[in-house]
Amino acid sequence: MESNGVRKLKLQIQMTVDGYVGGPNGEMDWMSFDWDEKGITYVNELTDSVNTILMGRKMTEGFISYWTDIVVNKKDDPQYPFARKMVDKPKIVFSKTLDKSNWDNTKIAKGDLVEEITKLKEKSSGGKGQDIIVYGGASFVSSLIKNNLIDEYHLFINPVAIGKGISIFTNKLNLKLFKSIPFNNGEVLNYYEPKK
Repeated sequence: MESNGVRKLKLQIQMTVDGYVGGPNGEMDWMSFDWDEKGITYVNELTDSVNTILMGRKMTEGFISYWTDIVVNKKDDPQYPFARKMVDKPKIVFSKTLDKSNWDNTKIAKGDLVEEITKLKEKSSGGKGQDIIVYGGASFVSSLIKNNLIDEYHLFINPVAIGKGISIFTNKLNLKLFKSIPFNNGEVLNYYEPKK
């Protein structure tokens, strides 16, 4: 889904019903993973619409090692097809401290966030399935939101409130709801775009 040849930056993230993406110390024990076929299909279609994954440095190690372990050691795992996508898609890690990537299929971006993302969005990639996605971490996503760089918000709202934790929203943001899908596990996907 491109518009005027500019790639979109999409956010896919799990969130509590009270708006947190992690507990006070980054806990994720509230997250639901028992997705039904409808949930799996949605995530696969979203993943197939992109050809680049963006990440903040803090999230990278756990993310890459988790999916690589499944691809290398657990070929019978039901997550294997998705893990293959995560390993095969090019990844860009935004970091001020790393000088080189220790991971396959991964580049380091060290420049100004807005300039780097703007260049990525304008880089023509010709056709459907060529957008960009970000999964986290929280402070990186928060910076993207603050700089109005995210074009689509795919928020998986878990049926749990944790009272306090880590938020990705630090300022007022007006969004327009495009789609809301309930899943059998109690999660609801809300797809928003920034209100123009």
